Amino acid sequence: MNIATYARRNMFRRKGRTILTIIAVAVAVLIFCLIRTAVGAWSIAADEAARDRLATRHKVSIVMQLPKRYIEDVRAIKGVQSATWATWFGAKDPKERTPFFAGFAADHETWFTVLDEMKVDPAQLAEWKATPNGAILGDVLARTLQVKVGDRIVINSDIYPGDWEFKVVGIYMPLRRTADRNSFVFRWDFLNNDPRVGPSKDQIGWVLSRISDPDRSADISRLIDKTFDEKDDQTLTQSERAFNLSFLGAFSAVLGAFDIISLAILLIMTLILANTIAMSVRERTHEYGVLRAIGFSPGYIFGFIVGEAMLVALVGGIVGALITFLLINNGIGPAMEENMAGLFPYFRTPGATLGLAMVVATILGALSAVIPAILASRRRVVDALRRLD
Repeated sequence: MNIATYARRNMFRRKGRTILTIIAVAVAVLIFCLIRTAVGAWSIAADEAARDRLATRHKVSIVMQLPKRYIEDVRAIKGVQSATWATWFGAKDPKERTPFFAGFAADHETWFTVLDEMKVDPAQLAEWKATPNGAILGDVLARTLQVKVGDRIVINSDIYPGDWEFKVVGIYMPLRRTADRNSFVFRWDFLNNDPRVGPSKDQIGWVLSRISDPDRSADISRLIDKTFDEKDDQTLTQSERAFNLSFLGAFSAVLGAFDIISLAILLIMTLILANTIAMSVRERTHEYGVLRAIGFSPGYIFGFIVGEAMLVALVGGIVGALITFLLINNGIGPAMEENMAGLFPYFRTPGATLGLAMVVATILGALSAVIPAILASRRRVVDALRRLD
């Protein structure tokens, strides 16, 4: 009789307890995967940012604006292939069909050239360039706002007062999974020429630059910032990844709390497994004494106990991973991407996370059984045979 055979045959001797333990492990794996998926979804846009793009903003804060004339200075820097700009609009839907979406005024000549992961039909792009109040929406946002090409739509702003009417001239499709499908893009000159813009006239929010050599991004960033060192408005240029991560700064404490919670879930799972194994070992003390008496070594007793714990944890991990895949990747994930694309453009549990959860569950199952296994393997044969409870 080997360890694997013993673990398999004894796994369901207490069916109710084993099934409940497997369910507990599966729930722990599900919660762990959900938390890791949420954390990963927050940072995926930064993790998969383009290496050949730089973002330039005001050195003091992202909320402070830059003179629009800076764009020509950026384009003149060696290593910059093209550059575009945008201004945050603070858009909101007056009909409250969506709680949040990204709305910004952008350069209609170069925006979709630099951000080429947003695919726009050439005819729609040409109409955008010819329509002062034209707007291009992500496909998910268009469905949420119930508009199509040619429709008129009114948007409000948290920054600029009043109603803003736009004509939907295009709908873009994402070419990569992290591209935001919930953005509302309109012409910067339309915003700039409106008297409601006030002191923000001829100001831009940030500049995006495509560079020729990603390996020189740090050098080109320094060149851009050095150009404006003596100006009234100094700049901070970052890789697109660093720029995206700066938006997550306010949520860093929340993400840190999620990490702690995920560790706590694993600890709880370990304690549940340890309790189950301890009860099982107590019930089988006489049996282990018999095994020792007929020639099984203490190492085998240790292996029997740890092997059974690992098997229970592995089965629970597999069940939890399967539930996670069905619930998140085929249920919650698509719903989040459809209804909360501005916050979670991609919400799926990666296979690596599922595999990690199963491996961690198995390892913790082994660790939870170490102490009971050591105590059982070290018990004297006579003491073990004497104990019948």
